[in-house]
Amino acid sequence: MPSSPSAAQVTARRRAACLAELARGTDRFHEPRREDCPWCGSRTLRTRFSAPDLLQHRPGTFSVDECRDCAHVFQNPRLTPEGLAFYARYPRQDTPGGRPSRRRLRATVRAMLPYGEPESWLDVGTADGDLPDVAREYLPYTAFDGLDPTPRVLTAREQGRVEEAYVGDLTTRTVTDRLRGRYDVVSVLHRLDRGPDPRADLHAALGLLRPGGHILIELPDPTSVFAKVLGRWWLHHTQPHHLHLVPPANLHAELEARGCTVVRTDSVHSPDDLSAATSLVLTRLLPSPDAPWRPIPPTDIQRATRAVLAGAAAPLTAATTAADHTLAPLLRHTPFANAYRVIARLD
Repeated sequence: MPSSPSAAQVTARRRAACLAELARGTDRFHEPRREDCPWCGSRTLRTRFSAPDLLQHRPGTFSVDECRDCAHVFQNPRLTPEGLAFYARYPRQDTPGGRPSRRRLRATVRAMLPYGEPESWLDVGTADGDLPDVAREYLPYTAFDGLDPTPRVLTAREQGRVEEAYVGDLTTRTVTDRLRGRYDVVSVLHRLDRGPDPRADLHAALGLLRPGGHILIELPDPTSVFAKVLGRWWLHHTQPHHLHLVPPANLHAELEARGCTVVRTDSVHSPDDLSAATSLVLTRLLPSPDAPWRPIPPTDIQRATRAVLAGAAAPLTAATTAADHTLAPLLRHTPFANAYRVIARLD
């Protein structure tokens, strides 16, 4: 029987495939730059910042613009479907922030409790089913389903975290057409900022609700003071995957225009602004790790240097992490809060 390829052989094949794709150029990864806001159509734009991939040093530089009229923030020029597929093929590693804590997810679920126990709940972008797993502590009789673009949702079903698992996203018509008008609650947590058309994704999510059902949305807040102070080093600004940042006022107006009543809006704060910014700066300054898009792997000296410097910077990272958690209770209800939660009822 043929032996399975070694780790070195797998890495070499990935590198060859990636470099062959990059040899065709990266212009095809970007749409033409647009001169108007994708949310309101205004032509009064300003560039908030331009930055490379600060996490993995992948090829390309990305610009993020802000609309002066409606404050919508978006990647401009936007990645094409081919560009999105390329960067999704080589995912980020050691991403600052990581998965939301169970404490954070419990707070999200508790926000829904005043509106009764739903019969059915769909979690969009559920991944490993963390939210349904936590929600079942409070809502034992609710049927939780999961939708995710990766097969991780199938594993979540095998582990009993969701009852029905669907591989796809809100733009996958073969999935969403089957689920139309089926749910009492649809949760969309930190997903509208990653799709090419957040308004279309929002409309699709509302189409999955029964009349009187509730949509639960969490998003980074581009009006946060941290977003303005940290700029390119703010976690939710990192490129290339944060395509749109929707201000709360814009989301409220769109929900109301679609026949919804906004019943609750909360400031949400994840304690990661300072620590994530520190990690991003260090990732930028330290020698790059090996990656498929590097033509030549790092030398042993480069690897050792990175390890030594990363160890030396550990106290700084620990200090900023402690500061984030210490300040979080104070910042949660101030303009420094880095995210927001909206619950709306489909009337």
